[in-house]
Amino acid sequence: MQTMIPEQGGDAMRELGRRWWLLLVVGLLWLWFAWIVLTVDITTVWAVAVFAGVGFIGGGVMQLMLASQVTSWRWLYITMGVLGIIAGIVAFVWPGQTFLVLAAILGWYLLFNGIFDIVQAFAVKGDDDLWWLILISGIAQVLIGFWAVGYAGRSVALLIIWVGATALARGITNIVLAFQVRKFKDIPPTAVAA
Repeated sequence: MQTMIPEQGGDAMRELGRRWWLLLVVGLLWLWFAWIVLTVDITTVWAVAVFAGVGFIGGGVMQLMLASQVTSWRWLYITMGVLGIIAGIVAFVWPGQTFLVLAAILGWYLLFNGIFDIVQAFAVKGDDDLWWLILISGIAQVLIGFWAVGYAGRSVALLIIWVGATALARGITNIVLAFQVRKFKDIPPTAVAA
């Protein structure tokens, strides 16, 4: 299978390929975070807010890191990164609020991030054999987001499951993406799309 990379994007793709391990480390951190969220007995609003805030900020930072590595759709990565960081800050600032507020923040974030992933999946469909994984992740996030927004008064356990499932999906996606972009490190400097 021949990789078709435009000449102007070859250097950026090679650089992304050289940093594939960073996506792998972030994916493993997401999996570790998901394991902590899903296995620790959390009974306070503050603990849930901290876990959700860390997840939102981590996702936002990841989106901003990806924005620095892509040439197209950069504005969308930046927007999602900023929204994730804002959602994380809101989770830290108002930890004593009801679970309704936290569930609403989580629901809306999942909804918008899922839409972003669906758009991204179709944008890379011709270039990425695993575009469908991004699509499935996006659809799942949109469904969970709609559910969270519609039934925001759920218990602590449900919030933990939402945060853990999102972290798990993000971890798996980042690990798969890491191995996908790893092949770009060997692109010759003169690779041109035919």
